[in-house]
Amino acid sequence: MDNDGQHIQDERQGIQSIEVGVPLLAVLADHGGPMMLRDLAQAAGMPPAKAHRYLVSFARTGLVAQDPVSGRYDLGPFSLDLGLACLSRMDVVRTAVPFLERLNDETGETVALAVWGNLGPTFIRWIEARRPVTVNLRTGAVMPLLHSATGLCFVAFMDAAAVREKTGEALELALRGEDQRPPRDRAELDRIVAEARDHGLTRMLGALIPGINGFAAPVFDHEGKMVLAVTVLGPAGLLSPAWGGPIPRALRTTALAISRNLGWKPPARDSGA
Repeated sequence: MDNDGQHIQDERQGIQSIEVGVPLLAVLADHGGPMMLRDLAQAAGMPPAKAHRYLVSFARTGLVAQDPVSGRYDLGPFSLDLGLACLSRMDVVRTAVPFLERLNDETGETVALAVWGNLGPTFIRWIEARRPVTVNLRTGAVMPLLHSATGLCFVAFMDAAAVREKTGEALELALRGEDQRPPRDRAELDRIVAEARDHGLTRMLGALIPGINGFAAPVFDHEGKMVLAVTVLGPAGLLSPAWGGPIPRALRTTALAISRNLGWKPPARDSGA
């Protein structure tokens, strides 16, 4: 093999020492706090002496830092810089759209993506079902908070003053009898929200559009804040109201995948830790 061929092969092989050391960084990222050398080495599957050599080099570059008192290791300032730089380049909508398209292919139903806008939950992406469905909603439509799966998703999962304010206004209208659809008071809304949180998504059965059922699931960013709602809409005869149906399951999986791509990690109690 000539020198050029050897050079190409070497590039493809990469730097093995980097590949060996990176699991230490991965363990620190997943652990969520400083670790002792022995615990870190064990979790990364390498002897402590070997782990220590890598950690010394990582510390010199700022990828890790060691507490001078406790001796514990944690991610360093350069790791923070890398993470922030990555997040600053991330477009949440651009990240979500391919998942939305796959969900549409998988379910055959109308799927949509919503953000919290100035007027409330607003659709920013809309992919039609493969079959003709009468759903007079499109990109730019603003959903009612209490009477749509999308709106309820923000009520249940977005912790923001604007959501609480809009929810209070909607409940005032309900209490005055201007809208007879449930929920009609705070207690009824609280029950709906509790059920939604138990299932990880929200549901609306024909209340917004007669004959059309809808489910919506939240998407969270790296800080655990809800940033998007993914919604599936379909005819009541085809989109079962069951929480555990195949379409709600596919919806939950999609929202989880988008969230993970945005850097979100589930709470320890949900991840088996």
